[in-house]
Amino acid sequence: MNDVGRMRIVGGSLALDYVNTRSGPPAGPPDDDVLHRYDDLVAWARHAGVVTEPEAARLRRQARARPDDARDLFQRALGVRDHLDALFRTVATGGRPSGRQLARLSGDTAEALAHAQLVLGDGHYRWRWTGHQDLGRPLWPVVHAAAELLTTGPLERIKTCSGCRFVFVDESKNRSRRWCSMEDCGTAAKIRRYVARRAASRH
Repeated sequence: MNDVGRMRIVGGSLALDYVNTRSGPPAGPPDDDVLHRYDDLVAWARHAGVVTEPEAARLRRQARARPDDARDLFQRALGVRDHLDALFRTVATGGRPSGRQLARLSGDTAEALAHAQLVLGDGHYRWRWTGHQDLGRPLWPVVHAAAELLTTGPLERIKTCSGCRFVFVDESKNRSRRWCSMEDCGTAAKIRRYVARRAASRH
């Protein structure tokens, strides 16, 4: 849970923040993961603001009471992450998701909305999943956010970080963002350039 709590929320979309629970180099497979069991999924959902602390506590109790169901749900959650990862990486490189990818997201979104309620808040209607104790609760807002991002965009602003495998929505005015965050990959790139300049100046 400590690893989850240290995660930077930099994706600009809940769906991309969920994809970013794995880290690694820009190319190739991930080399680290903060999600190892169902409790980690709940901890991430709490960290990302998907569930409240009382909801998280109820989900943990449900998981302890139904360990087999919690394990099955966690494996499904990893499958959802794989699916969203592939889908939005395709979009980030200018491609189009396959019909199979779209069909899966449609099905997942339909299930999520089957558990949601429309409520009015701050003058706007929105979907709400509060109060549910179903073990799938952390995933429903994620897949809904993925469908919203895919249908309303801005798709042309979805990018992958130049320094790691994170995916994000570039919200800069001139669309020049290259890093998941300047504090992490941006700073690391500056250090590498500085070291390279120092090395070149010695020759």
